[in-house]
Amino acid sequence: MTLSPIRLSGFLAIALLGPASAQPVAPPAEGSAAQQLDLPKLDPKRNNAVRLAGLVGFVNESCPDLKPDYERFKQVLSRLGVDPADLEGNELRLHAMSYIEAYRKDVPANCARAVQNFGEAGTTVPGLIGKR
Repeated sequence: MTLSPIRLSGFLAIALLGPASAQPVAPPAEGSAAQQLDLPKLDPKRNNAVRLAGLVGFVNESCPDLKPDYERFKQVLSRLGVDPADLEGNELRLHAMSYIEAYRKDVPANCARAVQNFGEAGTTVPGLIGKR
């Protein structure tokens, strides 16, 4: 099944925000890199890209049994219309780091959510996160 960029963007937003009944991911901590620099809001596609980059970074650093599939990550970014190289710039990198900080507030729950939404049988982007 091929998803259009708009539909994929919607699925990512739902997955990254979590279902309404679940506890939402906390906003970036006071004094986070994004808040210290007072970074501007991003358009929805770029915001989804940095949230996803934050999740991938979080999984790589904090979930010992999981690893991201970076090729799949690049494919998803391309479908969103975001060049992976754009995430290397200071502004988007700082936004992604603020999401990593937020995901670290509840490592076990967010590792489990990563598997549920992005694991091999994930409900949002299957195969983005795999076992080490």
